[in-house]
Amino acid sequence: MLGLVVVSLIGMVVDDRALLGESVWLKPAKFGFAFATYGVTLAWLLRLPHRGARVTWWFGTIFAITGVVDVGFIALQAARGTFSHFNTETDSVNSIGQLVFMSGVPGLFLANLVIALIISWQRVADRPTLVALRAGIWTAVVGMALGYLMGFTGAQLVRKADGTVVGLVAGHTVQPGAPVDAARDGVTTMPLTHWSTSGGDLRIPHFVGLHGIQVLLLLAFALAVLARRYHWLHAASTRAALVGVAALTYAGLLTLVLWQALRGQSLIHPDTATATAGAALLAFLAAGVSAVYLRARDDEPVSATVRLPASAAPEPH
Repeated sequence: MLGLVVVSLIGMVVDDRALLGESVWLKPAKFGFAFATYGVTLAWLLRLPHRGARVTWWFGTIFAITGVVDVGFIALQAARGTFSHFNTETDSVNSIGQLVFMSGVPGLFLANLVIALIISWQRVADRPTLVALRAGIWTAVVGMALGYLMGFTGAQLVRKADGTVVGLVAGHTVQPGAPVDAARDGVTTMPLTHWSTSGGDLRIPHFVGLHGIQVLLLLAFALAVLARRYHWLHAASTRAALVGVAALTYAGLLTLVLWQALRGQSLIHPDTATATAGAALLAFLAAGVSAVYLRARDDEPVSATVRLPASAAPEPH
C-alpha cells in the first residue's frame, strides 16, 4: 500500500489527467495510505496475546488479501482514466471489477467485524489501551458500515479523464433536490480531501469512523508518556477515564458529521443546529476532562513525610 502511495504521488506529477477536478492518482494515493495505516494497526492488534489467535490470523489475512485486490482495482481504473466505484460501463475490465467490489467490500467488513467480536471482549492490554482498542475497533466497524450509505445517494452523469460521459449509479455527495442524474461529486470541493463544499459528503463520516482506532490508541500512548511528568496521570484508571471521555466525544463527532452529511450540508458550512451541537460536544469534552482531573487530584495520596517543628524534635544524647 505504501508502494502504491509512492507510485501515485509520482503519477500526480507526471500525469495531468483528472477525474472530477482531481488527479486520477489522488484516489489510489488516499486509499493506499488509509489501508497502510489500518493494516499496521491491525497487524499490531493481532500480535497481542489473545484467545482465538488462529481464527483472527485467518481473518486478518482475508482482510489483507481483499484489500490488495480492491485497492489494486482502484489503481487500475485510475491508470485507465475512469471511475472505480459505482461505474456502469459495460467493458469487461469494469464489469469484472464491479463484481470484485460487490464481493470484496463485504469481505473487508465481515473480516473486521469477526476480529472485533473476538478481540474486544478480552483483556489484551493495560486498561487505558484496552479502552482505546475496544472503542476504536467498534468505531472502525461502524465507519466501514457507513460506506454502504453512499449507494443510496442516487445516479449521476460524470465525465472520464478523456471527456467521455459515463453513468455512476451512486456517489458520495448528498444534495436534496438536485436534478436527476446531475453531477454532484467534484462540483465544488475542499483542497486535498476533495470533500464536497456544495452538499453533504458521506466520505467524511466514513473517514472519521475508520480512523477512530488510530486516534484513540495514539491518545492512550500520549497519556502514558505524559504520566511520567504529570503526577495526576500516574494511575491507569485516570488515563482510562480520559480515554473513555475521548471515545464518547469521538462517537459524538462521528454522529455529528454523519447527521450533517445526511442533511446535505457541507462540513465547512455548518448551520446553527450543527454549530450548537458542536459546541455542546466541546463542552462535554471539557466537563469530562475536568471531572477526571478533579477526581484524580483529590485521590492523590498525602505524602507520608512530616517535618516536625524544632521544639518537638528529640534531644540529642
